[in-house]
Amino acid sequence: MGEQKRRALLSAYDKTGMVELGRALVDLGWELVSSGGTARVLAEAGLPVMSTEEVTGFPDMLGHRVVTLHPLVHGGILADRDEPSHQADMERFGVVPIDLVAVNLYPFSSDPSVDLIDVGGPAMLRAAAKNHAHVTVLVDPADYDTVLGELRSDGDVSDQTRRGLARRAFAHTAAYDSAIVGWFDRGDAGSMPDTGPLPASVHLSATLAQSLRYGENPHQAGARYSFAGNSCWDDAVQHGGKEMSYLNVYDADAAWRLVWSLGDSPTAVVIKHANPCGAAVGRDITGAYTRAHECDPQSAYGGIVAVNRTVPLALAEALKPVFTEVIVAPGYDPDALELLQSKKNLRILSAPRPVVPSLDVRTIEGGLLVQTRDEVTVDRAAWTVVTEREPTEAEWTDLELAWRLVARVTSNTIVLVKDGQAVGIGCGQQNRVDAGILAGRKADGRAVGGACASDAFFPFRDGLDAASDAGATAVIQPGGSIRDQEVIDAANEHGLAMVFTGERHFKH
Repeated sequence: MGEQKRRALLSAYDKTGMVELGRALVDLGWELVSSGGTARVLAEAGLPVMSTEEVTGFPDMLGHRVVTLHPLVHGGILADRDEPSHQADMERFGVVPIDLVAVNLYPFSSDPSVDLIDVGGPAMLRAAAKNHAHVTVLVDPADYDTVLGELRSDGDVSDQTRRGLARRAFAHTAAYDSAIVGWFDRGDAGSMPDTGPLPASVHLSATLAQSLRYGENPHQAGARYSFAGNSCWDDAVQHGGKEMSYLNVYDADAAWRLVWSLGDSPTAVVIKHANPCGAAVGRDITGAYTRAHECDPQSAYGGIVAVNRTVPLALAEALKPVFTEVIVAPGYDPDALELLQSKKNLRILSAPRPVVPSLDVRTIEGGLLVQTRDEVTVDRAAWTVVTEREPTEAEWTDLELAWRLVARVTSNTIVLVKDGQAVGIGCGQQNRVDAGILAGRKADGRAVGGACASDAFFPFRDGLDAASDAGATAVIQPGGSIRDQEVIDAANEHGLAMVFTGERHFKH
């Protein structure tokens, strides 16, 4: 009798390269086992393929829920070829070893339902990955050529390659299970026991999406990882400039989220160290950028610019003289892009509108801090005017922009806005008075008649006095201090209009 042919089981949602893989294996003397659509694709390509029904003696059943869940399949995958008792069982039950498993799973998140919860696929992948000492497991068509190259040159796949592929397989099934857990947590599978606003467990699965120049500092490695299907950065396009670094991505993300949170008018923001040093709305996007840059031109040096409109030539001309690390926009007019590309160090990105995650997750030693996202309410009807004077319509407009902006700036924060333009931003201070003094100094008289926003209440009147000293005539803050009346009295003394939102927006 001739030597038993090596056997490969091929069954994949993503059939890219599957015919080529099958043909190469057949040419190397392997036999193919497959099921369903993959078997049809291989057969239509003229390749000899054995159905799983021929292996198990059972047709697929229960509406295709049971196809490969059989000892003659899983015994072939899991058998330890060096274990005598396994060899005896294989001979006793007629189990033929399976030496390669090429399986990948339907992307559950694309159309989640009970029917798309695969059982047989993950079971085969986990079995093959567990027995990687003897079985090669493939989940990514990009790995087919590597495996075929080793089979052609060495007659086998190296231990190191099999271990790496096994890790990929477990990562693939982990991401799949994470997507299903997320589906349950969102309530899409039906009502769940009430565990409050946060899930009972958090399952994060992210894939390396982009290697970066370096991390926060040049001696650190950095990369961007992506939750499948949930990142606008996966669809972003870089049109010019150097490779992105960790801080480029971090700051660009802060800018991109901020610019879309400030309303629907043409809006521009300038970010430095994850905080805005400029923000403005305008009648057109070029005017919005010019006004945003004017807030703090010194800090804008080496900053990140984000705009919520296609970039025209006029904006590109305004941006060209300014040293800018990154610009992010929905798109670029051709002449604007050509001009910006002449700045060799400017990273030019286009990206779709960001999707804000439902949970905010940070690492701590040994675990995570998780919170629901900070929703910013902008609703005059829900706010309370607490002073003798009501805001004017112009002041209301500036108060709304200031409130949206202050919620996205590192605490403690004071923001001064006049006529739709941030003119002073004081952020990251240990006390609110210093934040107010810093914002007033940056405004340099431009806040006269404008609005002041504080991300948390004024604990003493000195913060309110600083807003008045800066020229603000309207103030918006959460309220809730034991000295609220003292602060309200101070506002009335200055003739200010003051609004309480009842909502704090710390950001650390």
